[in-house]
Amino acid sequence: MTVRFGYGSPDKIRDVDRILRLAKQADSDGLDHVSLSDHPYVADLLDGYAAIGFILGRTERLSAFVNVTNLPLRPAPVLARTASALSALSGGRFVLGLGAGGAWNHITTMGVPELRPAQAVEAFEEAMQLVRSMSDGGRPAPTKHYPIGALKPSTVAAPLIWTGSNGPKSLAATGRQADGWIPGHAADWLSDRYRWSRPIIDEAALAVGRKPSDVATIYNFPGAITSSPVRRTRDDDGRWIGGSSDQWIEVLTDAVLNHGAAGFTLFPTGPDPYGVQLAKWAQEIAPAVRTAVS
Repeated sequence: MTVRFGYGSPDKIRDVDRILRLAKQADSDGLDHVSLSDHPYVADLLDGYAAIGFILGRTERLSAFVNVTNLPLRPAPVLARTASALSALSGGRFVLGLGAGGAWNHITTMGVPELRPAQAVEAFEEAMQLVRSMSDGGRPAPTKHYPIGALKPSTVAAPLIWTGSNGPKSLAATGRQADGWIPGHAADWLSDRYRWSRPIIDEAALAVGRKPSDVATIYNFPGAITSSPVRRTRDDDGRWIGGSSDQWIEVLTDAVLNHGAAGFTLFPTGPDPYGVQLAKWAQEIAPAVRTAVS
């Protein structure tokens, strides 16, 4: 059983040196992936795609993705070519994180017209289809939202597509098209959000002849890795807040073996979130969980 372990990187312009240092450390320590956000309307944040391109160029094994791509600001035909280029340059280490678009009050400041929710979900599903059709073995064809002309597919294989779907229609699109799902709002396997969302994905996958297991669940997982055990690892709302390495190992092993978790992206919290926590994540927690579930 393969379980992916990654981390959410700092993403501010002032963090450049730390971003590259952490990526090299994660690459050396055997983590699987790194993610950055995609909020180009925020002036002091690095552009997600520029940043992961740079990280991929400085690492050898680490995969990278934007968590998740703000699709309305990155038209799907161009995004498909970007995906092919990053995959080719990195030896297949690019993952396409994709969302239908949220925070329209910010998106529209970039000069993009707002879509109605149903339109945004249509464009989201068409984008996944278009990325695959513009990859090796595909046959690009115009769609409602992307009336492309006569384009040839790339010779590069399509990347894995992990979506950040939240609503019922986008969850169903994920079930039909995606390789992975990142539950929104950092929800985990014990949350109400997961309990009502995952069946929608599974039913949509089955309806088009796929298996539910074709869509892996990769969790955005915030929390602090403490030096000693803590009395409470979850808050009053049931959200994970962290604990010692052994407490993390126990809860993540249970998530994989009993709840079908396929991966985790750590967002460390606390006064010094990246100081020693990322090293503990890579050197203690990830290997122990991999061994426990193998």
